Amino acid sequence: MSAAERMVQKVSSTRFFAKVAPYVIPAMDRAVHRLTRGKVLPSAQMLPGVILTVTGAKSGEPRRTPLACMPEDGGTFVLVGSNFGRPGHPAWTANLLANPEAEISWKGRDIPVRARLLEGAEREETWAAVLAFWPPYATYQSRVERRIRLFRLHSR
Repeated sequence: MSAAERMVQKVSSTRFFAKVAPYVIPAMDRAVHRLTRGKVLPSAQMLPGVILTVTGAKSGEPRRTPLACMPEDGGTFVLVGSNFGRPGHPAWTANLLANPEAEISWKGRDIPVRARLLEGAEREETWAAVLAFWPPYATYQSRVERRIRLFRLHSR
């Protein structure tokens, strides 16, 4: 791991980052993603990222959310509902629970997906892989009493 990667991981584990990032990073990602017609997602310079489009659980309207993801062999993706270590599950997780049929934009391609909440042994095994992939998730989990939700996305 490079010094720059270690620094990014350290900064992303701070409480200041958890306060500021949820407002700055998604707004920047949405704007650049739209301007580049899906080809560039700035936060993906730190972690692989997708734009998730899912039907809102309450509104019934499409909701677009830039998210970090963990791509897996075989074409699946894991999404982590960390909410940057803040209290409360992020809204997109409730939307996926209510409407698991969704779409992601991945490297300029739109991919229809079906989301599944991970539980039990499968969740624990995936959580270990997630922590190896991005260790700051452990800090996020330590800050909250809720159990961070993990979803696996399969193309449909």
